[in-house]
Amino acid sequence: MSIFEGVRDKIKVLNVVGARPNFMKVAPLHRAFEAHPAFASRIVHTGQHYDARMSDIFFRQLEMPEPHVYLGVGSGTHAEQTARVMVAFERIVLDERPDLVVVVGDVNSTLACSLVAAKCHVPVAHVEAGLRSGDRTMPEEINRIATDAVSDFLFVTEQSGLDNLRAEGVPEEKIFFVGNVMIDALVQFREKAARTTILEDLGLKPGGYVLMTMHRPSNVDREEGLQKLLETLEALTEQLPVVFPIHPRTRNRFADFDLAGRLAAVPRLHLLDPLGYLEFLRLMEHAAVVVTDSGGIQEETTYLQVPCLTLRENTERPVTIELGTNALMPLDSDRIARCVTALRAGVYETGRIPPLWDGQAARRIVEVLAGVLEGSEVVTNSP
Repeated sequence: MSIFEGVRDKIKVLNVVGARPNFMKVAPLHRAFEAHPAFASRIVHTGQHYDARMSDIFFRQLEMPEPHVYLGVGSGTHAEQTARVMVAFERIVLDERPDLVVVVGDVNSTLACSLVAAKCHVPVAHVEAGLRSGDRTMPEEINRIATDAVSDFLFVTEQSGLDNLRAEGVPEEKIFFVGNVMIDALVQFREKAARTTILEDLGLKPGGYVLMTMHRPSNVDREEGLQKLLETLEALTEQLPVVFPIHPRTRNRFADFDLAGRLAAVPRLHLLDPLGYLEFLRLMEHAAVVVTDSGGIQEETTYLQVPCLTLRENTERPVTIELGTNALMPLDSDRIARCVTALRAGVYETGRIPPLWDGQAARRIVEVLAGVLEGSEVVTNSP
């Protein structure tokens, strides 16, 4: 049976999610599509992040329906994972004949599904288009560039996205500056997150701890990087407790290099399994500082006006530095500790929330698509 069974005279949309950061972006998009009479929206979960327990938590907390399709591709090399998504998603596109495929972010599923849709002559909308780090050693950078190249609608979160796409010669009529759907989810669920008990459960006080996430290969795939990370944790916990929801990849690397025992021995370290969206949001909002190598966390801390140290050489989200509360920093324990000392003393500039980061990005995206697609020849895939 078709997932669009009974749908008539509507624009059929497949929203793709693959990894946990996608969930926070697709949740407001799906709701906005469903609230508009022109669209029928369905969710395809590729299973790129395949921890069913964590996926279930995110879908439930973000008040999303169960995925209409689950592809279950699992892990593998970049080539293996991308290929498996393409093969599985092509069957869905050929069977369901959607009018539009929506991809978000920069994970392997984003690239794989955009390529399939483009080759099946289905319009592609890329949400978070135009972001560039300038570092092609990052697999996400390749995914961003290639996805933008085949997309028909490029929805941009910040000025740098506009500048990058224009510099790459993308026609102006394909580009739409709409704001940030990640912030839509934060705005909607901030009050709900405030009702969680994660701070109380950990015995923490607002402003009295550091929140850390770390998972990028450049930081955790080599013993040298993990040694530096341990030195950083030891230096930070001399000042404040550190809450570290540890990515499975990072935990495995500590075990691989026989450093798990030293990690467990760090005093005042709350080493946690990955958290649900609401619990993490509350921890992020009340942290003294967030130390991370994530992309999306740079944006969320900017909106929350929480100081953020991003342990990378570059960022694809420069507005978080130009306007927000983010700063780039190498994985250097002494420098990070000094910076946290200064931040605790109030030695930092309060940032500003970037334009259109107001919780309405998904609505703008749907209105743009309705204006372009309603009544157009694009809607030709319905039987």
